[in-house]
Amino acid sequence: MARARPEPVQVVKQRRDAALKALVDGVPYIRFLGVQFERRGDELTAVMPFDEKLIGNPLLPALHGGATAAFLEITSIIGLSWGHLWEEIESGKVEVETLTNGRLPRLPKTIDFTVDYLRSGLPRDAYARAQVNRSGRRYASVHVEAWQDNRSRPFAQATGHFLMPRRDE
Repeated sequence: MARARPEPVQVVKQRRDAALKALVDGVPYIRFLGVQFERRGDELTAVMPFDEKLIGNPLLPALHGGATAAFLEITSIIGLSWGHLWEEIESGKVEVETLTNGRLPRLPKTIDFTVDYLRSGLPRDAYARAQVNRSGRRYASVHVEAWQDNRSRPFAQATGHFLMPRRDE
């Protein structure tokens, strides 16, 4: 029996990018803040490009704490969702076309989210990555860090706990 040929790498990348774009574009607040996601393999990096509307203290100037917290929470939720969604796409349970047509899965709900502001966010692009500590059927725990010029010098970090949406078995 002949073995099926693997899909070309470019086709797989296009499918992954389309699914991620549909997931991110489906949340209006993410679009409002301008948050984007860069994917390298299975790792997501959130990018919040600088915009004047993100400034909270014009005297310093510094990023608004609410924008920073939202950026960290968005990074956590999309990171969690992406991990589950990608498994469902690869297994064939979810078609990318379904997502691009606006039928998005439910997102995790925040139970609690604690932000540590380590230093002022400067008026420049910010980056963040989430580390999923635990992700079960009903509950997930995530740690996320945000930085600007130097990954080893985060300006904020957070820990969050999330209620995972029910997935049809």
